[in-house]
Amino acid sequence: MAECSSKIVSFPQESGSNPLEEVLRRGARQLLMEAIEAEVGEYLAARRDLVDPAGRQLVVRNGHLPERQLQTPLGNLTVQQPRVRDRRAPDERELFRSKLLPPYLRKTKSIEELVPWLYLKGVSTGDFAEALQALLGPDAAGLSATTITRLKAGWQKDFESWSRRSIRPKNYVYLWADGIYFNVRLESPENQRQCILVILGATAEGRKELVVVVDGIRESEESWREVLLGLKQRGLEVPPNLAVGDGAMGFWAALSKVYPTTKPQRCWVHKTANLLNHFPKSVQGRAKERIQAIWMAETKKDALGAYDIFNETYEAKYPKAVESLKRDRDELLAFYDFPAEHWRHIRTTNPIESTFATVRLRTNKTKGSGSRMACLTMVHRLCLSAQKKWRALNGAQLLAEIVEGVRFQDGIKKAA
Repeated sequence: MAECSSKIVSFPQESGSNPLEEVLRRGARQLLMEAIEAEVGEYLAARRDLVDPAGRQLVVRNGHLPERQLQTPLGNLTVQQPRVRDRRAPDERELFRSKLLPPYLRKTKSIEELVPWLYLKGVSTGDFAEALQALLGPDAAGLSATTITRLKAGWQKDFESWSRRSIRPKNYVYLWADGIYFNVRLESPENQRQCILVILGATAEGRKELVVVVDGIRESEESWREVLLGLKQRGLEVPPNLAVGDGAMGFWAALSKVYPTTKPQRCWVHKTANLLNHFPKSVQGRAKERIQAIWMAETKKDALGAYDIFNETYEAKYPKAVESLKRDRDELLAFYDFPAEHWRHIRTTNPIESTFATVRLRTNKTKGSGSRMACLTMVHRLCLSAQKKWRALNGAQLLAEIVEGVRFQDGIKKAA
């Protein structure tokens, strides 16, 4: 029987096209051809012993399926996949389906991901046709505003399912919590700004994960208590060892009631900004250096020494700044009771702040996020995208020791 191969027909090279891109396209075609051939060959080889009474194989190649275009980041490829014929009895036949080229695949995965990425990065649905044609050429059919409408409906279902998921048997050693505000059209007459309550967690393996995305009534204790109780009901029964957040939230009152053994750590970035608000600009530079001397100290004793110097220096002229610092002293220095390798991660809410810089970029470009659910869905989708690049904690092996109850002092493990 004559050997048949997959046919990949290229379009003529357009005038002015990049020679390097053409080389890459040819390489991609060749690799795709070889991969499809290998897949079909393995499928037939596994059924080589299936023969009829005359000794003829029952599962064989039978020409090719109709041609179809496949959109890829390197341009369009016209693909013709080998057809496999199964001549066994109808109740014994198998239908060959390529894992590389599923029957209805028209766009590669990277192209499918390009559509939501463009939308989430601020390209409006009305501008999609132009944007995609600029990226993929004039043959970018099927990637349109209609695609986005369909995707958004799917994203909403994903978000609703994710919000109800079971967390058991997760054990989050650290939590980061914050409230992020957006301008959206809420389903209420007040048309107030929407507050999205976000929680990230660090697992015992050192991975950072998105835990909660929900909207609340500002950052009230009631809203945060509902969030934390929801976590407990969905399986987060072991209290986190440390929670990091801004000092102005109702989160802390709620945390003390739901997870009373979890230690609070105030965010030093938020606290620094709040303290500097009490100083004139001419003094802020030096005051910031004295604040930094506190949380950058090698030991808690040194930090308390820098803390006392700050208070003595500014108590007479700037009592509100000193009062604010005194109010959160213990919560600001809680990180000293945890491994020094983790200090850079747990002194601030930066894991949340850096992620939401991207989210705010989207809302700024579109002058708001639309409806309440549209905002929640967008935040969830962007956070999941960012999560893939979140940096794991340094010294991840020490998290297991924290869970086991090992004590640390000034970032160093205490002797047994």
